[in-house]
Amino acid sequence: MRIFFSFIICVAATIIGGISGVGGGVIIKPVMDAVSGMSVSSISFLSGCTVLGMSTASMINSRNGEVRIDRCRGTLLAVGAAAGGVTGKELFECAASAGGSGIHVVQQVLMVVVTLGVLVYTVYSGRIHTLKVENKAVCVLIGLVLGGVSAFLGIGGGPVNLAVLYYFFSMDSKTAAMNSLYIIFFSQSTSLLNTLIRGNVPEFQWSILLTMVMGGILGGIIGRWVSERMDNRGVERFFRGLLVVIAGISFYNLWCLI
Repeated sequence: MRIFFSFIICVAATIIGGISGVGGGVIIKPVMDAVSGMSVSSISFLSGCTVLGMSTASMINSRNGEVRIDRCRGTLLAVGAAAGGVTGKELFECAASAGGSGIHVVQQVLMVVVTLGVLVYTVYSGRIHTLKVENKAVCVLIGLVLGGVSAFLGIGGGPVNLAVLYYFFSMDSKTAAMNSLYIIFFSQSTSLLNTLIRGNVPEFQWSILLTMVMGGILGGIIGRWVSERMDNRGVERFFRGLLVVIAGISFYNLWCLI
């Protein structure tokens, strides 16, 4: 039953992630936290593997699509995010060791604040003057901060990526979603490699891992197919609705922790 439930969660989350560009971890992690009964480290690892499978499928599926990745700035952001992700994960592990269960409360509070902040930004984005950053060093620095925040929250990118791409690079919804998945691919690849090298792989069931990754790949394929048939306004509305759902899940998890 747990395997089937995990598969359904991952397919649904990565379809949503493929359409909006949030990846899926931002949904998988809080839902699994609430209902799976597994440890936080196991959920984070399984979620990361799932999102990596999803982003890989999305990259392959979209290589001939109309929406293109910004190869220069996108790669600089991705490299910075990959490095920042390793640092953010280290900080979280140190904080967890020092603060015990309290760090999970902090994580959920930050998740609520970030999600609501991005929601407010998207609602009023039409009134906000956006930037178009070209400087390579600044792109890497933005990526570092992006990766660090995402890794600390354990979401692999999600809504933070999109808000940054909207504001600092003046991308439309579909282009931002595509570049967000590109950044997530780099971040999750680096995170997995770092975990394997350090030997910090948590306990997990292989059957659940394989099931979740298969669900992620399937969700990534379906998500890109649906996204290609939506316009920018449709993707933007979808993203706003998703933010409300994520905020609700995070509030629930915070209430359970308190």
